[in-house]
Amino acid sequence: MPAQKTAAGGRAQAAERVVRELRKMIMSGELLPGQQIRQESMAERLGVSRLPVREALRQLTADGLVSHVPNVGFAVARLSQAEFDQIYLMRRLLETELILRLPRPSEERLQCVVDLGAEVTAAAERLDLVEMRLRNHDFHFEIFRLSGLGLVIDELEKLWNWAAPYHTIYLYSADSRRTILEEHEAMIQALRDGDNARLAELMHQHRHGSETQLGAMLGGGPVVRPV
Repeated sequence: MPAQKTAAGGRAQAAERVVRELRKMIMSGELLPGQQIRQESMAERLGVSRLPVREALRQLTADGLVSHVPNVGFAVARLSQAEFDQIYLMRRLLETELILRLPRPSEERLQCVVDLGAEVTAAAERLDLVEMRLRNHDFHFEIFRLSGLGLVIDELEKLWNWAAPYHTIYLYSADSRRTILEEHEAMIQALRDGDNARLAELMHQHRHGSETQLGAMLGGGPVVRPV
């Protein structure tokens, strides 16, 4: 029995590592929306058996980052224009509701938002797009969590996960990165002022910029790696 538990624990750890590595590949744009993920080649690359790769792919499918077609295999999830539009519709509704309900943050909570904004800026300056996307997520969700609406935030997290592969592509643009940083500064000021209406307006503007550009990518055919 102890040996079986040890083996199960080892497989679980291997699957967790594969999840982290695959998530990083998707977030960095190394694996693009619609791209096939070959279990055998991925297992060889990561130095594991196919079992933890399969378990990791199932978890990422549940998270919405990967899709599975029977008798075809796994691929990075690709959104249709209709699905993309629905994701942003739900994001707008949920994010606006959360922001309008925000209490005025304590100095400590506000400083957490400020620090995360600085981390987004630092990642942008060194062109670490994976880190920038991750810290951007943390920045926004630190604000959302001020609402205390945990169930709504969990649903919002799923929506962000579905669109995550496209967000990294959006960050390849220097103009997009600059706009994101400028808008983050304005959001922090609105949060500091306790102006939820202004913050909701800024968030809508922020979200609309990515929605417009990413929607154009979706409407233009297959997603390609920027050069």
